[in-house]
Amino acid sequence: MTTTLLRTAAELHARARRGRRAVVMTMGALHEGHATLIRTARGIAGPDGEVVVTVFVNPLQFGAGEDLDRYPRTLEADVELAGKSGADVVLAPSVDEVYPGGEPQVRITAGPMGERLEGASRPGHFDGMLTVVAKLLHLTRPDVALYGQKDAQQLALIRRMVRDLNFGVEIVGVPTVREEDGLALSSRNRYLSPRERRTALALSQALFAGRDRHAAQEALRARAREVPATRARAEALSAIGESRAAADAHAVAKAAPVAPSAVRAAARLVLDDAARLDPPLELDYLALVDPSDFTEIEDGHTGEAVLAVAARVGTTRLIDNIPLTFGAAS
Repeated sequence: MTTTLLRTAAELHARARRGRRAVVMTMGALHEGHATLIRTARGIAGPDGEVVVTVFVNPLQFGAGEDLDRYPRTLEADVELAGKSGADVVLAPSVDEVYPGGEPQVRITAGPMGERLEGASRPGHFDGMLTVVAKLLHLTRPDVALYGQKDAQQLALIRRMVRDLNFGVEIVGVPTVREEDGLALSSRNRYLSPRERRTALALSQALFAGRDRHAAQEALRARAREVPATRARAEALSAIGESRAAADAHAVAKAAPVAPSAVRAAARLVLDDAARLDPPLELDYLALVDPSDFTEIEDGHTGEAVLAVAARVGTTRLIDNIPLTFGAAS
């Protein structure tokens, strides 16, 4: 399909509005993760709607010493990928278009939720992110806006801003896209040398280890709860070859829900091993948090959670996360 490149909001507003408008906000350097967002937006907008992709490297999101000048700018390739993925329009505004008169004096503040994890590592980052998202929502006037779950804290804050400040837009989160080896897609992956990339795989491997520990414990508890009597439970588990599970089936059935501390410990083992690699993984944080406010959850927690990790390999900082659900005990 033909994709139109626009530079100003006025050009976008001059277009005939048809159907639902779905917006995907990016900082460019588009990859398959962005393509997935755009294809999802196309499905939501439908054949009669409109998909708009914004490309804007937001200076307010970069702190001192961060990679604003180094951040890749590949607009021609971005327009091509956006078009192939189903975008009708790519809006690539200048800094002056988004911030006329210079940096804004009035900004969105992320509050306490924006000071945790990524916010603690990158002070002011989320204030800048929310400010530009608010501006781009006003400039593009979408019915729905889509964001990747890879940036889980960002997504949670955008949802909170839209709810708290009564933005009339639907926010949709799209699952993280991974490469075949498990590494979450990111424009920063291109900075990794082959040896650094091998070390970087520890981020996703740690998350998968935590997920597997969680799944195994939840599955064992579910099987144990299915058999009411202690003897019958042991016999049933023995029949499927789970002798260790049969030996303590009663204890498992009566235990508390899967402990978040066990999930953290499983992930931490992988990260500790990666810290001894060459080059080493330098851990920033490993956290298991409530997605509503990004505070750490405690043992006994039930409901949704996010297992998140951030680390540096060489000069490249990477983040990743996976969602988990902790079930209630019967």
